[in-house]
Amino acid sequence: MPEDHSGLVVSGVVKSYTTARTGLATTGPAALRALGPIDLSVPRGRFVTLIGPSGCGKSTLLRALAGIERPDQGSISIFGEDVERARRAKHIGFVPQALALLPWRTVLENARLPLDLNRADSGARSGRPRWGRDRGAAPSPAAPSGPGRDPIEVLEALGLGPVLDRRPAQLSGGMRQRVAIARAFVHQPAVLLMDEPFSSLDELTAEVLRRELLSLWQATGTTVVFVTHSVPEAVMLSDEVVVMTHAPGRVATVVPVTLERPRGELVEVTDAFRGVEQEVRLALRSVTAQPL
Repeated sequence: MPEDHSGLVVSGVVKSYTTARTGLATTGPAALRALGPIDLSVPRGRFVTLIGPSGCGKSTLLRALAGIERPDQGSISIFGEDVERARRAKHIGFVPQALALLPWRTVLENARLPLDLNRADSGARSGRPRWGRDRGAAPSPAAPSGPGRDPIEVLEALGLGPVLDRRPAQLSGGMRQRVAIARAFVHQPAVLLMDEPFSSLDELTAEVLRRELLSLWQATGTTVVFVTHSVPEAVMLSDEVVVMTHAPGRVATVVPVTLERPRGELVEVTDAFRGVEQEVRLALRSVTAQPL
């Protein structure tokens, strides 16, 4: 179990990649710094979005948080644990750009995949898990990690109740995205990492899914780190928007989103929303105006 629940802490993280180097005088491998040094703190239960120029290291940071990439320097702490321990304890959920749904499994079977892969952990459960919790209640250090949520209940919350027996090839892009989100929430991670999950969808579908994602997040209290290139999407979803610099990516500024929750149906057309959006855009403009 994590030792505390202060949140997610990134301290002095640096990540470089080796690339081929060619020139008149030198050849051979060269180190290309993609990220850092970067420092970031995400309090427990917050929804934080990373935004910045293409290639600034947003996805690299997300993969480091997921334990897919190992930083060259620095440390990452998730509720007092290192990433590897948190990953083994199933405290981390990850929704990549490529959904990786299994084509031979139905919607329900894909959603319950985390439970099937961890049958020893889930076999001791009895009864129907409680859906949601009081976000004002004092959490346990690992919360909301737990034995898992009822896949049918999660799928129904995302509007997929009528298609539980269909396979991915029979679904629209938006439905497939819903399945991927449901699968991430089913094993009830303490931290959910999402890498541009709506970038391939049309705007109307993406708008619906943002609201469904917010409803799930509101019900579970999961800490979310989200990557996007869309300023309105970042403002709509987030408690804070982290604006990153050009590579090597660092934190340029953090813009707080003070809009009330739950977000209203037409919050995007309010002056308050536009004010935060303008602040994020100005921060991005400042970053992109800097010389490469």
